[in-house]
Amino acid sequence: MNRVRFDMHCHTAEGSPDAKVKILDYIDLLKQRGFHGMLVTDHDSYSGYKAYLRQKDKVKDFSVLRGIEYDTFDYGHFLIVLPSDTPEEVYDLFEHRGMALIRVIWLVHECGGILGPAHPFGEKFMSFGSTRRLGMIEHRLYAQHFDFIEGYNCCESAKRNKMARRLASYYDIPVFGGSDAHKENCVGLAGTYLPDYIHSEDDLINYINDGNHPEVGGKRYPKTLKDKIGPAGKFLTYGFYLYNIYGAFRNYPARCRAYFAASAKLKAKMKSNCPDRGLDSKK
Repeated sequence: MNRVRFDMHCHTAEGSPDAKVKILDYIDLLKQRGFHGMLVTDHDSYSGYKAYLRQKDKVKDFSVLRGIEYDTFDYGHFLIVLPSDTPEEVYDLFEHRGMALIRVIWLVHECGGILGPAHPFGEKFMSFGSTRRLGMIEHRLYAQHFDFIEGYNCCESAKRNKMARRLASYYDIPVFGGSDAHKENCVGLAGTYLPDYIHSEDDLINYINDGNHPEVGGKRYPKTLKDKIGPAGKFLTYGFYLYNIYGAFRNYPARCRAYFAASAKLKAKMKSNCPDRGLDSKK
């Protein structure tokens, strides 16, 4: 079995407001740098992947998978991959930031998808392992439900990536590697080695659920904003926290409507797959 390299954390200009590289340019750069696929993980948006679908006839010999980097209310950013039969109402829900992590875990697994923390020991409020509430006891309760952990992010330090891989090793969880690129010179600096038969979200989900542990690696990107501004980055960190809290509350009505629509669709799907047992069955 041959191996290919995927960038598993990609932000596009069409889907992330702070990204500069359009999806087709991103693909061209990755191909030039020896990659065979990517997971599109825009911030609370599938717009980058939708832009790819409108132009997919221009892409040859390259796999583009649909993912998202979701801003949870309480534990930072999470990478999510859903299977191909996921109702569109669920995709719509994940474009509404601010759900609690416990609800995100339930929804993803109810759909048959996989999820894991992005840059788990990165900046406070943006990262699972840096947002401590009840410490390691609570983290342990959540970590057992992760399907993977981002074990190499080229925008994080060697120390923080090592901490992520140590967490994954402790719970025997697979790791992903990705560039988290928002600019051209960061694209493809980190990646994940996968079997060459991975061409869809379903392929990736099955591969991870079968207990496989892909290899990851890359080199650090030294020109992140936090590298440039140093200690002043704390103002940005707390600014993001306030922005996230404000956005979660402001988005509450639309998120509730999307949640009920997604829940109804999932309930109907479960009943159709197992007509003798609905969600409310006690048997």
